Amino acid sequence: MGAELDVVRGSLSPLRKRVLEELREPASATTVAARLGETRQRVNYHLRELEKAGLVEVVELRQRRGRQERVVRATARTVVVAPEVVGAPSPGEQDRFAADTLLAVTARTFGDVAEMRERAAQEGKRLVTFTIETDVGFAEPADISRFATDLAARVADLVASYDSPEATRRYRLIIGGHPTPVSDQEREDRP
Repeated sequence: MGAELDVVRGSLSPLRKRVLEELREPASATTVAARLGETRQRVNYHLRELEKAGLVEVVELRQRRGRQERVVRATARTVVVAPEVVGAPSPGEQDRFAADTLLAVTARTFGDVAEMRERAAQEGKRLVTFTIETDVGFAEPADISRFATDLAARVADLVASYDSPEATRRYRLIIGGHPTPVSDQEREDRP
C-alpha cells in the first residue's frame, strides 16, 4: 500500500493538478508546458507519472520534428482519494464536527455519484440529483454547534413530512459545512 499511497499523493501535487486541468481536452507535453510556463521535460515527467497512476491516457501518437509526440488527455474529470487509501476514521472519531468525517462522507459521495452517473449514461438515462450550497457567517464559535443542532432538527422534520415508505427510489441527503477557503491574495490583504 505504501507505493499506492505515494502515487496518489504525487499525482495530486499542485503542478499535477494544473496539468490535469489542462488535459480536459487532449494536448501534448509541449502544449501543456507552454500554457503553464513550465519546461516540456518537466511536464513530460509528470505526464508519465500521471499515466502510470491511470489518470491520463495516450490518445494519439504523431511525428513532429524527428520525434514522436504523445497527445494525452485526463481519464476522469474528477479525482478523489478514496478514504480507504488514507485510512477511514474510526467510529470513535466520527462526530459531526470532525473534519475527517466530512472528508470521508464527501469521498464516499463522490464515488457513489460517479458510479451511478456512469451506469445511468450506459443505460441512456439521466441521473437526477440536487445540490444546495450557500455561505453563512457565525459571530461566535458556539453558534456553529447551535446552528448544526437547529439544522438537524429542521431537516428531520422536513424529511418526516416527505419520506414515503412506498418510495422505490431513496435519496441520501448529506449536509456538511467547512470554512470558506481564503485565497492567497485575501491572506495578503488582511492586516
